[in-house]
Amino acid sequence: MTFAQAVTDRTRTHQTRLCVGLDPRLDAYRDAEHLRSHTLEVLEATAPFAACVKPQLAFYEALGLDGLRILEEVCAAARTLGVPVLLDAKRGDIGSTAQAYAQGWLTGRHAGAALTVNPFLGFETLTPFVEAARANGGAVFVLVKTSNPGQGDLQGGGISERVADEVTRLNAQEDGEYGSVGAVVGATHPGDLAAFRVRMPRALLLLPGLGAQGATAAQLAPAFAAGGTGALASASRGVQYAQGLSVPASVAAARSFRDELNSALN
Repeated sequence: MTFAQAVTDRTRTHQTRLCVGLDPRLDAYRDAEHLRSHTLEVLEATAPFAACVKPQLAFYEALGLDGLRILEEVCAAARTLGVPVLLDAKRGDIGSTAQAYAQGWLTGRHAGAALTVNPFLGFETLTPFVEAARANGGAVFVLVKTSNPGQGDLQGGGISERVADEVTRLNAQEDGEYGSVGAVVGATHPGDLAAFRVRMPRALLLLPGLGAQGATAAQLAPAFAAGGTGALASASRGVQYAQGLSVPASVAAARSFRDELNSALN
C-alpha cells in the first residue's frame, strides 16, 4: 500500500484528517532521554486520532546522533502502530545531492514514507525525490504556498500556481485516487484552498498551521475532496505541548482537532 493509499484508508476507517506533528524541543526536557520518552508517549497516545504523524527533522538533527537514533525509534514505533510517517525536512538540491537526500530520507530505518521537498531550485530537482518515492511506495509533498507570513516574498505573483501545475503534471503520470506527489498549502491561507484543490485534484494537500499558528478547522473544508479525503491538517505544538508535557492534554487536543475537522466537513 502506498503512502497516499494508507493515509486515505486511515482517513476513512478512523475518520480522521489530522496530521500529528512531533517537534520535540530540548529546552522543554531534563535531557535527551526525557525528550525521547515523552515524544514516544505522545505518539502512542495520540495515534488513534492521527491519519499520519509528521516529525520535523530539524528538532532531531539539533540533537546530533542521539536525535537520529530517537527519530529511528519514532519512525519504527509509528510503523508498529500502523500510522504513516511524513518527515518534514523541506529538502531540495541539484543532481547527485538531491539523489543522496532522497536516498537518506525516503529509504532506510530513519526515513519516513513521505518527505516535504523544496522546488525553488527548479522543477528538475524534484525528479530524484519523486523517483525514490514511487520506487518505495512513498510520497513527496512539494512546497506550494507555505504557512509563514513571509511566504509572499517568493511565492506570490503566480509562482505558487506554477508549482501547483507541476504537481498536477507529475501526478498525471500515475494511476490511483491520489498520486505520490502531494502539496504543502498553508492552513493560514483559507481563501486559497478551494482554488488549489481544483488545480491539484489528485494531490494530497498538507495543511500546516492548525492550532498554534492560528488556523482553525472550520476554515479548511474547501481543501478536501468529495467524501472528505485528499487533505491532512497538521498540528504540532498544539498537540505535543498542548499543556506543558501533559500526555492526557495532548490526547485531548488531538481528539478535539479530529472532531473539529470532521464537523467542518459535515
